[in-house]
Amino acid sequence: MDSLTQIVLGAAVGEAVLGKKIGNKAMLYGAIAGTIPDFDVLASNFTDTVTALEMHRGFTHSILFSIIFAPIFGWLVSRYESYKDFKGWSLLFFWGFLTHPLLDAFTTWGTQLFWPFEYRVAFKSIFVIDPLYTVPFIGFLVLTMFQKRTTKKRRFYNKMGLIISTSYLALSLLLKWVSYAKFKEALAEQNISYSEIDTRPSPLNTILWNTNVATEDAFLLGSYSLFDSQPITFNSRPKNHELIATIIEKDKMQRMIKISKGWYSITEHENDLFFNDLRFGLMSMDPDAQDFVFQYKIETDPNGRLKFTETEKGREDAQKLMKELWIRVKGN
Repeated sequence: MDSLTQIVLGAAVGEAVLGKKIGNKAMLYGAIAGTIPDFDVLASNFTDTVTALEMHRGFTHSILFSIIFAPIFGWLVSRYESYKDFKGWSLLFFWGFLTHPLLDAFTTWGTQLFWPFEYRVAFKSIFVIDPLYTVPFIGFLVLTMFQKRTTKKRRFYNKMGLIISTSYLALSLLLKWVSYAKFKEALAEQNISYSEIDTRPSPLNTILWNTNVATEDAFLLGSYSLFDSQPITFNSRPKNHELIATIIEKDKMQRMIKISKGWYSITEHENDLFFNDLRFGLMSMDPDAQDFVFQYKIETDPNGRLKFTETEKGREDAQKLMKELWIRVKGN
């Protein structure tokens, strides 16, 4: 999830653990704990694109990281804070660290909760930024901040923020199941044969859902809004995997294919090849659009080594997508 949401969740968790004993300081340290796992993004400054993608939401987002580093941070803070309870501080950091990847597990990218095992937990039921999750949570956290640390109201407001946000996550799973059933029904009605189907929410909401459907030579892309009244339609995108036949066995290409879980297509533009990670959709609702959210230019250096460079996205592209999404969310 986005940094603000993780800060809010961490603050609420910190409050639940130590708020009654140290007041708003628990929120402050909880917010810090909720931010630390995302320091793995710094890897992009020191490694190539493929390695950075592999590391993202890896070790720092694991249960093992929470177990190892919670007592270390707990000991450090207990050394200079007036509140000296090492166990209390360790619990605050443990839950701050752990709830961060647990929340990220609901997103499309997912998280390697069980690192060093490579399995990535991804429920794909909530977008990385969702106001319906974050805004009410912030409201209850602000109400909590202005209550005395020993009052029942303070605990009530914080508890309500945690309950409502968690309930929304549960609702997102239900809505994902509804959309999945709708997509399956549409595929059956249109007699479409396929090997795999993948669903996810569109940006900023859990009303409009997108799907990728794998067929033999192409991927079908479709969308479904809970307010739709017309049948679901699917747009075909060729896989074009033959375009990388001469380089498909190279190490970095194999790693990119593994990162995308096989949901990738290749496009060619002005003699350049691009690797498209289909799991995150397009920057447009136009069925003929080619600008995928995560698109990487494939280059080969003089020594035959591959290099992947993410294509840049402008603010205008994002603004255009938001306008198109708002129209589509309201139904077809």
